[in-house]
Amino acid sequence: MSYDLILQNGTLVLPWGEAEADVAVKNGKIAAIGKNLGPAAESFNAKGLHVLPGVIDPHVHFRDGGKGGIEGVEDMRSGSLGAVLGGVTAAFDMPNTNPAGVDVATLQAKHDYVAGHSWCDIGMFAGATMDNLDETGMLESLPGVCAMKVFAGSSTGNLLVSDDESIERLMRSGRRRVAFHSEDEERLQERKAAFEKGGPYSDHYVWRDVECAFKGTRRITAIAERTGRPAHILHVSTAEEFEFLKAHKDLVGCEVLVNHLLQCAPDVYERLGGYGVMNPPLRDKRHMDAAWAAVADGTVDNIGSDHAPHPRANKEKPWPAVAAGLTGVQTMLPLMLTKVNEGRLSLLRLVQLMSEGPARVYGAVGKGRLVAGNDADFSVVDLQAKRTIENNWIASQCGWTPFDGVACTGWPVGTIIRGNVVMYEGQVTGEPVGRSVRFRS
Repeated sequence: MSYDLILQNGTLVLPWGEAEADVAVKNGKIAAIGKNLGPAAESFNAKGLHVLPGVIDPHVHFRDGGKGGIEGVEDMRSGSLGAVLGGVTAAFDMPNTNPAGVDVATLQAKHDYVAGHSWCDIGMFAGATMDNLDETGMLESLPGVCAMKVFAGSSTGNLLVSDDESIERLMRSGRRRVAFHSEDEERLQERKAAFEKGGPYSDHYVWRDVECAFKGTRRITAIAERTGRPAHILHVSTAEEFEFLKAHKDLVGCEVLVNHLLQCAPDVYERLGGYGVMNPPLRDKRHMDAAWAAVADGTVDNIGSDHAPHPRANKEKPWPAVAAGLTGVQTMLPLMLTKVNEGRLSLLRLVQLMSEGPARVYGAVGKGRLVAGNDADFSVVDLQAKRTIENNWIASQCGWTPFDGVACTGWPVGTIIRGNVVMYEGQVTGEPVGRSVRFRS
């Protein structure tokens, strides 16, 4: 057989471990894995490199609902460009876009918009509102939709569903896994008045305290168990939540963010000011240690970035007026590869969390593993490469990263999507090849 592309001489990270082998691509799919596979129209020499199944960032805010995003902040083209520069082959975009992804027309328009505008493949979350609770079973089945997203606290626009009755109503409409921002809105509002006059940036994690997150997660877990509907708690940030969720893995999944693994209070607020403000907040070292323990014992299902760009002017406002959200899609893989080099996790566990995990949690078809028949998505990395993350490398229109100046060991050198070499050694060529991801209904 003649193939379209063969990656040769690399170390493949297969579901069962690492192997020195070649991988051949035909019609955008993995056609064969082995040695001496035959002729190909194109070859990629991966000698000295590791070939990972395409990394998926399952938690991004590209701000673009199919009409160009927010000028100077982000759109689908700039956000996905950052993704492929960082070795990410697919990203799942949240619904608080311009316009919001909460209805059939907008979600269909966004699905159609991906082709020609996105460098990487795109999945879409559909947003729950008080007006579409009974339609979520239909919305979750639309092409390209990975899940319903519920903001049970800390929302924008009308993307807030915070009371138990409404959440249960939504959980009884449809059957696929529902993703939650689980901070408790009632506790946030009860405590808000005490902080409205302002204070240091570190007050952010004092206001949005442990109980705010833990209460939200307990409530959502109870509703999941009452309805039998699977849930996924996004950006889990507290030791209490990790310990609690271990006993509820049958129905409730768990995501952790790169930031909660690598940054902690009070240092992050002292160094970065508003560039350390996000929701849920960055907390003290006890919670960071708990997050790593949850990665090690299997409690965590996937890692995400929660890439949420804002203009510098909004990040430099005093607290609490400062915008909450940090960039991350472009930096997540080199940062986690550095932790592999430091011995904090194995390369196989990284793949479980950043490729296989997101695909499994949301039912992405043909993604997440290097096996014959899957999409030919590869994140090719050099584990020995030493680079420093800098603001001028960031493709996001906002132009900054909270990891500016961080030295990394391990770097993405190639991003291949369905057999298309989109990025090689820091250069992106051609035109955007992204498509909407297919999901099991």
